[in-house]
Amino acid sequence: MAVGRRPTMSDIARRVGVSRVAVSYALNGRPGVSDDLRERVREVAEELGFTAHRAAVALHGSAAADVVGLALRRTSAALRSEVFRRQFIAGLQMELYARSFGLALQFVENVDEEIAIYRRWHAERRVDGVVLCDLRLDDPRLKAVQELALPAVVAGGSGELPGVANLSTDEHAGAAKVAGLLAALGHRRVARVSGPADLAHTAARTAALATVLPGVQTVPADYTGEAAAQATRRILAGRDRPTAIVYDNDLMALAGLGVAAEMHVPVPGQVSILAWEDSPLCQLVHPALTVLQRNITDYGMRTARLLFELLDDRPARSVRYGNAALVVRDSTGPAPA
Repeated sequence: MAVGRRPTMSDIARRVGVSRVAVSYALNGRPGVSDDLRERVREVAEELGFTAHRAAVALHGSAAADVVGLALRRTSAALRSEVFRRQFIAGLQMELYARSFGLALQFVENVDEEIAIYRRWHAERRVDGVVLCDLRLDDPRLKAVQELALPAVVAGGSGELPGVANLSTDEHAGAAKVAGLLAALGHRRVARVSGPADLAHTAARTAALATVLPGVQTVPADYTGEAAAQATRRILAGRDRPTAIVYDNDLMALAGLGVAAEMHVPVPGQVSILAWEDSPLCQLVHPALTVLQRNITDYGMRTARLLFELLDDRPARSVRYGNAALVVRDSTGPAPA
């Protein structure tokens, strides 16, 4: 520890040989640590001259908030229809609960409001770290959390992100499975209805598909059924109608299936439909949708674990997560002659 620097719980954790979370539990009288460890932590705290931050004590009655923050740029109503996001939050909650942490969930309208929330949370010591979703290209949130020295993990970024932890999905593996199925079925004209083009994982998926499906036609949408329906109408009304359409999530694929029925385009007789995410509805509709299926709850749990590594003063890691499985159902078939 540098001379003159105020000792922290991380200093105590290193001296005792336990995690920062365990030190927090010991100092705050919370269950989850043994009496011997609690006494050892208190002895080391006294040796180092540790005192809890007064603002944090005043606000929370403890030296740590034991809360993780999550700000989402969407409405609570939209969240009800997003199976992916609900399962992701469920995974976060499971891991946080196991560590006796809470989740502060805030809905925001734009990136400026989101950054303002992080600044307020940090100033008031309301959270110990944050989870960033829907990473944009040149995302200003990365600089903001680094300037605040606020521990952060990105769910869905691509590549290395210096200073923050990152759990990205292996888009190349998913693209290869999609391309392999469509090629085996004889499809050569393929369209894709994507998420917002400025999302980092959308760009990564676009690049991955371009390497395995040359000539794929990508139409940007916004993950909603309304936007997907409009895109599908344009695609199916075109002169060179594709024989297969890939949708970036389940909600858009379900909307596309409805539009195909509305326009009297048989699925999969004239056009095959495939969703990049799964949900119970994908199995209940007719025909049932072929999907890339992932364990989103586990994805949320692993995101939380990466953040806890930062809270335990371990270096930020960028981890690629590739657990997508291709589940073939009735919405895909041989390309029409």
